[in-house]
Amino acid sequence: MKEILLTLFIGIVAGTIDILPMIKMKLDMYAISSAFIFYFIMPFIIFNVELFGIVWWLKGSMITLALSIPTVIIISKADKKSILPISIMAVVLGAAIGVAGYCLGVMQ
Repeated sequence: MKEILLTLFIGIVAGTIDILPMIKMKLDMYAISSAFIFYFIMPFIIFNVELFGIVWWLKGSMITLALSIPTVIIISKADKKSILPISIMAVVLGAAIGVAGYCLGVMQ
């Protein structure tokens, strides 16, 4: 139960970090909701996937970047300048989720 609550907490924090700039830029609520849900669910995936012995601090970035590719493709049709910020945020927040999970004992 403790691991689930910590995972939920990490997801809420990661989602909030991602949507704060989006709220400031007054983006569409659908885009904001989608981004929050993406990062809210991401810790559950990162903590429960084994990636061929990849070290814990790199696993979060790799999984998050890989799973953000469909979103990047859809958004790139309308706004090509958003590709880099979305990819950077995926790498940074993915690594932060991995580090938080490892430090809090949720991920091994």
